[in-house]
Amino acid sequence: MIPLRDSTPSRSFPIVTVLIIMLNLYIFYQEILMGPYLDLFISYYGMIPADFRPFNLLSSIFLHGGWMHVIGNMWVLWLFGDNVEDHMGHFKFLIFYLLMGGIAGTTHYLMNPVSTSPVVGASGAVAGVMGAYFLMFRQARVFTYIPPIFLVTIPAWVYLGFWALSQLYGGAGSLAGATSNIAFWAHIGGFIGGMILYKLFLDRNYEESYE
Repeated sequence: MIPLRDSTPSRSFPIVTVLIIMLNLYIFYQEILMGPYLDLFISYYGMIPADFRPFNLLSSIFLHGGWMHVIGNMWVLWLFGDNVEDHMGHFKFLIFYLLMGGIAGTTHYLMNPVSTSPVVGASGAVAGVMGAYFLMFRQARVFTYIPPIFLVTIPAWVYLGFWALSQLYGGAGSLAGATSNIAFWAHIGGFIGGMILYKLFLDRNYEESYE
């Protein structure tokens, strides 16, 4: 399922969301230019559980492994991040986003402590935004494309709940020995972190308006 737009208008311009998207796209463009040095760059700035460095919890969320990877993450961030930023305020949203990335990376590390594969991508941080949206905008609806031809409007909690369950299914499969290049537990950690912590970041002016 591919989300195309949601039903919740923003009350302010999501400058932090836009800047995060621009930064991710710029860094990915620089990755393309690295050529044969890219693997070395990823091994240093990606998050490798077996060679855990706290700095990589943040550096890794600004790296991506391909065009579809970065576009997919940034599209979902644009779709849900503007509303969450609207209700947190710009600075709090930035801190929230980075914290969710850290929680996601830490969750992946705890579930895969001996892995030597570098993990990159904003999806764990974006999952935190999705977790916040899941509880903040219960009445919202998401216009969704379901391949190959279906266009439907579904409640946001259904869309996000289905996504979260799919990540739990994938995470359970990884524990059972299934191989995948998707960091399911990072997504799960970010999503749960967003649900638990979002209220700490709400702007007082909007605190009572999100229900």
